[in-house]
Amino acid sequence: MSFPFARGRRSVLGFSAVLLAAGLLSGCGAADTGLQRAAARQLQARVLEVTQASSQNNPAAALKALEGLEAELEAAQAGGRISEERRRNITTIATAVRADLNDAIAAAGKAAADKAAEEERIATETQAAETPSPAVETPAPAPAPAPEASTGKKDNEGKGKGNG
Repeated sequence: MSFPFARGRRSVLGFSAVLLAAGLLSGCGAADTGLQRAAARQLQARVLEVTQASSQNNPAAALKALEGLEAELEAAQAGGRISEERRRNITTIATAVRADLNDAIAAAGKAAADKAAEEERIATETQAAETPSPAVETPAPAPAPAPEASTGKKDNEGKGKGNG
């Protein structure tokens, strides 16, 4: 099942990955870019991982790849293979990509929760429709009392004065 916002989210993730790649690759051929060729190749490989995971609509994998890129970036900066300015530029772009990925993960979690709630609601309604309602038993009316046999006397005979 495809959610209507999935295409838009895919576009945002793809755009973010392209933005990251463009920021990293801009000026890689120039000598004064603040990025040595070996470091550029390593970082490009990490950017490719982020881009591929994003294009496959897998923000969790893209986030993990982005963490690898950031670790590689710090190692390159510590080893003097990238300038501080270049590291800051790439880090700024990576931060924006991270925000997009976190938004995508949150949206996917919400979509999954909404889907689960809807499925639960449907299951509950289906079960309620299939379960017969308990029959309410109404007690049978009590039989009318039988008329008393008549002894031939009036109801008041033998009672009181005069029978003495």
